[in-house]
Amino acid sequence: MTDAAPPPSLRERKKLRTRQALADTAVTLFGERGFDSTPLDALLEQVEVSRRTFFRNFRSKEDVALTAVKQLWDVYLEVLDGTDDKTGPLADVLLEAMLATLERMDEDWYRRFPLTLRLIADSAALDGYTLRHCAEVQAEIAHRLDGQSGPSGPNDLDDRQGPLELRLLIEFFVAAWRCALDEWLPDCRPGELPALLLRTCSSMNAALHLEA
Repeated sequence: MTDAAPPPSLRERKKLRTRQALADTAVTLFGERGFDSTPLDALLEQVEVSRRTFFRNFRSKEDVALTAVKQLWDVYLEVLDGTDDKTGPLADVLLEAMLATLERMDEDWYRRFPLTLRLIADSAALDGYTLRHCAEVQAEIAHRLDGQSGPSGPNDLDDRQGPLELRLLIEFFVAAWRCALDEWLPDCRPGELPALLLRTCSSMNAALHLEA
């Protein structure tokens, strides 16, 4: 039997509260004023923190705006790492990991996530940053699943990207996830998102066989 983890220190709790306040205020403030037209200093002034404190918690204005997105994919990678049984179709592994991830998200995340999606839709700069982050996440997923998909072929790219078939599968899954989000907006009822994802994933095979 292992000992329970020690409670967070006062310093750690204070840092967590500051980080949470920055993330919460960012999506509200940027949503009201626009991401591109709101300077970082406006956020710092509202939360009453210095630039030094901000950059201890986040790398950039884009980084704090995408807190909910990054939380989702951080948990998703944790779920993949904790999945002992990765037998069967990898498409099912990817889907089940996201369904488990959505179960872990709390009410606060479900409040901030739709606001974040709207910010991304309204800002070309933030959309570009999101695409780069998504590419990094897809590479991480491929890195974790590589070796589950059979031997590598002679035309594979580097190890981090994984075999072509695996990369295509991940692309298809991310596309299905984005379609589910499109269906989820604008009502954004938390309980509907898993069902929408199941529907879009189940429609993928039929979509690949559509005829002109």
